[in-house]
Formats: sequence, structure tokens, C-alpha cells
Amino acid sequence: MIARLPLEDADIVEQIWSLQHQAYRLEARAVGLAEAPPLPDTFDSIRSSGDVFYGVLSEDGELLGAIAVRSEAPGVLNITRLMVHPERLRQGIGSYLVQYVLDNHPEAGRFTVAASTQNAAAVALYRRSGFVPAETVSSAAGVELTLFRMDR
Repeated sequence: MIARLPLEDADIVEQIWSLQHQAYRLEARAVGLAEAPPLPDTFDSIRSSGDVFYGVLSEDGELLGAIAVRSEAPGVLNITRLMVHPERLRQGIGSYLVQYVLDNHPEAGRFTVAASTQNAAAVALYRRSGFVPAETVSSAAGVELTLFRMDR
């Protein structure tokens, strides 16, 4: 079951931070980065990010996957983060989280997200979910990103 993650809960924020780092290391390897730049997020920056987080928790409270969204402009919702526990990959958690956001934000007429062009799994997930590539850009780390969007 997916629930909004309370950022006032220190344990939840710690789990988000940890999961984000685990997922980032896996993605960095998947896209061929020998050395990934450090993530700037801290406990406090996650809490004050302005993002709304949703997550899938196990029965014992372990965060299995999370998605974060932020309204960029009226009617536009940006998926800012999507992460799945490395031991839970390829179990549909990422798809489930994306679909949850799409289904539960009727105010959004457009959704946006960025993914490494070389991250075949992420690209496939967003395409399956109805996103289309809008443009490509280069990140500060030199990784090519595809910016996706979906209009309702």
C-alpha cells in the first residue's frame, strides 16, 4: 500500500535518505559512471525540499520504494525522485508508485520527469506509463538526461 510519507518523522526521513543513496549508487554504475558525484541531500534538505513523498512500506515499516513530486507551475507536477530498494527491483514497485501519482493528482494537466538516457529500466518505465521524451540535456556530472513529459 502506498501512503504519503510524513517528513516530520525522523525515521522516515532517515530511510528516504538511505534509500536515495543506495538507489543513486546503483544508477551511477548502470549508466557507466566510474565515480558518481556525491548527493547533496541531507536529512534537513529532504525535510525542507518542498517535495511531497509517497512510499511503499513493508509490514515492519521498512521503506521499499518512494516517489517525490513537486508542483513546478499551476497544473504541472514534476516527479523529482523515484527510488526502489535494491533488493526489491523488478517487482513493480516503481510502476506502482508512478501510477499512484498519476491517479492521485487530478489537478495536474502535465507531468514531467528526468531520467538518465542510459538508464534503460527508467526510460522503459516512463514510456510504459505514457511519458514521451521532450528533450535531452547534459547533467553537471556529464550524464545525458532525457526530460519526459505527459499531458492529459
